[in-house]
Formats: sequence, structure tokens, C-alpha cells
Amino acid sequence: MTQDNVLIFDGDCSFCSSCVDWLEANLPSMPTAVPYQWADLEGYGLSLAEAESRVWLVTPGKQYGGAAAVTALLREQPGAAFRFLGWLGQSPPLSFVADGVYWVVAKLRHVLPGGTPTCRR
Repeated sequence: MTQDNVLIFDGDCSFCSSCVDWLEANLPSMPTAVPYQWADLEGYGLSLAEAESRVWLVTPGKQYGGAAAVTALLREQPGAAFRFLGWLGQSPPLSFVADGVYWVVAKLRHVLPGGTPTCRR
């Protein structure tokens, strides 16, 4: 993962912040994580509505949103197991499942462990 990569997430959501903390503690290669509330969204080519709607992994060549951000993050890890999960999760039909799971988690993040009423959007 290059230093140019940035993970943009909802810093007001305790569940999202907890997920980023877990990723930072458990992934060998983690990009800089920045809450969208503090990020230069225009500089990353994102609108406020896009940033509010999902997590984003911004690389020098591409932007990945939602489940695609998670699978792209996994594909950039040094360990073969993480990379395999990333490739598997972005390949149809599992990519459709990953998108569905991401959508459900995003909708229910306020009731998940670490979530608060602030997480509801």
C-alpha cells in the first residue's frame, strides 16, 4: 500500500471508527485513514454526498467505494490470504454478495457493536 492511498470514512460514526481502528491494528499494510469531515474531498475527487454514502479507498489511479474499497484494501496486503479474500470478494457473483453485505451493514451500523444513534443516516 503506497503512502498516496487514503481511506476516507465517516468519523462521526463510532462503528466506522471502530472498524478503521480494527483494520489499523490487524492489517500489515494500511493506508492513511481520514474522516471525510476533515478530508479535502474535492482534492480526492469526491463529493460530500459520495463521502457520506460509503467508505472510500482513494489511490493515485482510482477510487473504490463501499465493498469495492474493502476488497481493494485486501488485495493490496502483503499476505496471500488477505489478497485471496480481496480477489474473491471482487469477483462475481461474490462481489454482488459483498455489495449486499456492505449495504446491510451500512444501514444497520447504528445498532451494531460500537454503533451509536449518531451512526444513523
